[in-house]
Amino acid sequence: MSAPAVTDPARRRMLTSARFALHLITVLLAVVTALRAITVGVPLLPAMLSAGAFLACYGAGARFTRGRFAGWWLCGLGILWLGMLVVSAEFVWLAFPLLLLAGHVLRAWPSVVFALPVLTAAIIAPILHQVTISFAHIAGPLLGGGFALAISLGYDALVRDAVERDRLIASLVRTQEEMSSLQEELARTQREAGATHERTRLARDLHDTIAQELSSMVLLARSGDSERMPQIESLAQHSLIDLRRIVAALAPAELEGSALAAALTRMLDALHADTDVDTALRADQELPTLPTPIEVVFLRVAQSALANVRQHAQAHAVEIRLEMVGADARLTVTDDGVGFRPDDSAMPSPSTSYGLSAMRSRLGEYGGELTVRSAPGEGTVLVAQVPVRAAASVEEGRA
Repeated sequence: MSAPAVTDPARRRMLTSARFALHLITVLLAVVTALRAITVGVPLLPAMLSAGAFLACYGAGARFTRGRFAGWWLCGLGILWLGMLVVSAEFVWLAFPLLLLAGHVLRAWPSVVFALPVLTAAIIAPILHQVTISFAHIAGPLLGGGFALAISLGYDALVRDAVERDRLIASLVRTQEEMSSLQEELARTQREAGATHERTRLARDLHDTIAQELSSMVLLARSGDSERMPQIESLAQHSLIDLRRIVAALAPAELEGSALAAALTRMLDALHADTDVDTALRADQELPTLPTPIEVVFLRVAQSALANVRQHAQAHAVEIRLEMVGADARLTVTDDGVGFRPDDSAMPSPSTSYGLSAMRSRLGEYGGELTVRSAPGEGTVLVAQVPVRAAASVEEGRA
């Protein structure tokens, strides 16, 4: 007799023991009832053939009680048993393994339907063989058969619960493995996204620092003026420092040990020393200490803007204003240079176009925006604005 697949070793041993017990009971009852039939006058051959046929049919289908033909096999076994009752009323005891099988092979109501004719036949068989009927002949099959059927149904329900429990456990294990796989995939995606973000940041940093300073060095070298050599050396040294800081993924060197205003002052002083452009910094006295991400963004925006002034603007004066406007920090860079059309595809140079795009990308990461007001011959006003609280929230989320 087969059963639903159970994976737990303890329950599998229990099922194996139960199947063995049922087989043993069936064999013993068949042998005992055949011997009793012989003792009450049934010829040896019919008694032994009846018991042998029952055991052969039982053994043939015992391993397939969960197949699609299990119900037909049980009905065939029941019909064979009815024929054995014609031979001898002693075979009535085989009703108990039949009822045990019914609770296992059939569902609840079909097993009850099967049990009714079995119990009826168990009660009527002694009458047909003219055996004296007593209360025990009626109550025995009813109580014993009903108990056997109930035991079988209850046991089978426990088996089904165990199978369902095993299925749920296996499903949970599979779900856990899938979740683990998804977590690994998410971690990999986050690492890739972080690497992409870091590459973009490094590209902007390189453009805003090394590339701009190298461009300035090229312009100074082309002038052929030997007096420019100290300026070239200074720019080269500054580029080297920036490059080391970028590689080390640290905060900008200009901000180390000082506030943003002081770093902007040094940048303006360097521009004035290199180009004789008049410079000025207007910092709001009420300006609070800004979060480091905003200082970094403003510093890079100012570096890129001053690099454009140095290379393209032909300005005579540059002013940087640093202030709070409501809940926003604002950096304004103004020059009186040649200007340009911000909406024109013909930018002063490709690096200028990339510089404006990089500024907007930096500011956009922290909910900020860049405004450029310019026209040919009217100079340029560049305004970078970032909401302080939103920038702090973004940085906390990254941490």
